[in-house]
Order: sequence, then C-alpha cells, then structure tokens
Amino acid sequence: MENYSEVYLFGQILATHSFLLKGGFLKPDEYSEIQEQYLLPGGETGTAATVLDSLGVSVRMDGTWIGTEVARVLKEFYAGKKVDLSLLHYMENDPGVMDYVVIAGLVRSPMGRFQTLFASGERWWNTPEEKDIVGCKVAAIDPYFGEDSIKAAKICRENHIPYVTIDCPYDSELHRYAAVNAVSREFASEHYAGMTSEEILKLMQEETDGLSIITQGGEEMLYARKGEAIRRMKPFAVEVKSTLGAGDTYKAGCVYGLLNGMKDDELVRFASACSAVAISRFPLPLNPPKLQEVTELIRTRRAHFA
Repeated sequence: MENYSEVYLFGQILATHSFLLKGGFLKPDEYSEIQEQYLLPGGETGTAATVLDSLGVSVRMDGTWIGTEVARVLKEFYAGKKVDLSLLHYMENDPGVMDYVVIAGLVRSPMGRFQTLFASGERWWNTPEEKDIVGCKVAAIDPYFGEDSIKAAKICRENHIPYVTIDCPYDSELHRYAAVNAVSREFASEHYAGMTSEEILKLMQEETDGLSIITQGGEEMLYARKGEAIRRMKPFAVEVKSTLGAGDTYKAGCVYGLLNGMKDDELVRFASACSAVAISRFPLPLNPPKLQEVTELIRTRRAHFA
C-alpha cells in the first residue's frame, strides 16, 4: 500500500483505562472517590498519534497487535481523523493490550501486565516493513520491541528518514542514529544511578550526531549535540490537572519540530509547550493540544533559555 502519511509511528498502541481521583491520591485502607474515568487510546505511540493529528499532521501507526476491545476503541476514536490504522494486526478472541492508570494531579500510578507479556517470549507486535515506512517524512520509534525497533530505525536510516525515539541508552543503536532522543528523568535515574543529568547528557551527546534531551518534569530540560555546550530550558508553568501522556506529547512535539525544520532551541521549546498544554487538561485524548494553543502559549509565556 502506498504511504501518503507524513509520519510513521512504531510502538505501543493500547487502550487506557484512566481514573482521575477526587481529593488526593490513593491511601491504604481508605476510600477514594473517582471524579472522572475513561477508556481511550493510549500507549506511547497511540498518544503521539492523537497529538500529531490534533496538530494537523497525518500519521500511520504500526506496532502492538490489537485485540477486540482495543480495536473497538481505536476504530471509533480515530474515525474521521488523519490516523491510518491499515497496518494494525487484529486478533480474535482476545480483548487486547490495556493498561489502567490512577491519577491525582502530579501523581499517577500505571498498572498493567507488560512484564508478563514481555516475559512470555511470544510476539504481540508487528515487524516493521520498508514498504510501510518509505514515503513518510519523519518517524518515531518506541524502543520496547527489541530487534524490531532496531529494524525500523535501520529502514529509516537507509531511506534518509529522520526519527525520534525516547528513553534509549547512550550506547544503543537507536540512540546513535536518532535525530532526537528524549530521555526522561525516571529513565535516567533508573539506568544511571548516582550520575548527574549533566554527566548523563555528556555521554549521550558524544555518541550521536542527533539532538540529545533529558526532560525532568517541572525542572529545567537539558539538551545538546555532539561537541556543543549543554543548553537548558525551564518548562512552561501551567496548572497541572494530569501528567498522563506528558512524555508522549513531548515526543509528538519533537516529531512536529523535525517535520517543520525547526532549529534545536525552537524544537525543544515547541515540544515543551505541547507537553504543558497536555498536562493542563484531562483526559488528554479528548483534549489534545491544538497548534494555535501551543503557539499562543509560546507567544504569551515565553520559556527562559540559559
């Protein structure tokens, strides 16, 4: 099938059960009131697709196999949107991969069966194919599917398609050839315990010609390319309603920046603004950032570069 989508996305595509609590986060042996709850598309790739569509970008999704319940959610949600579902593999007699997230402001707790799924040794995702990627202008690749994630990256490299990835170690092949690798504070803390963000970024920037970024929630982001001094940016200050999807939205913002030829400072600022808009509302899939909202936030509440 000829690909007319601007962006190819490979990775986790789920249905997410989200619960926004009233009156604070869960406490042992205490009752909690659910303020809002939804079943909507999720996963790193599913959320990025939703955000990119809202920004006016056409995307093609590939990755997780889709069960019956998840298929219903995806098909209903993406009907009429610029999100191509034609590559998805649908399973019968299986509800599909879902997760459950409890949220209260800055705090959230995801639950699922991903450790069991990955430990099963069984395939539950597609193998990327060159014919499905060629024709797009930019890609985003989740690192979770091992050799198949690397295969997607190789296809992109061979066809001169820049790609964004997330949470990849500095010595990985995915990081080495990425146009952008955005690493979260959680990933950095887990994989490089005892190291400062500056030390981690120095390792990252020397192993790639792409842009290396470390995001740190409400604290300043660090970013640089090989041979450059580390730059910093404070995130946009907004009233946080839910942080669910913040990182996936940041990734989508990086994709949009690449697609539109943004310089590094502009790309980081745009991705940060996308994420800021995202965390100011709930649920994200029903209220994704619009381009006008993002550009207006940048215009009126300019981030500070160091």
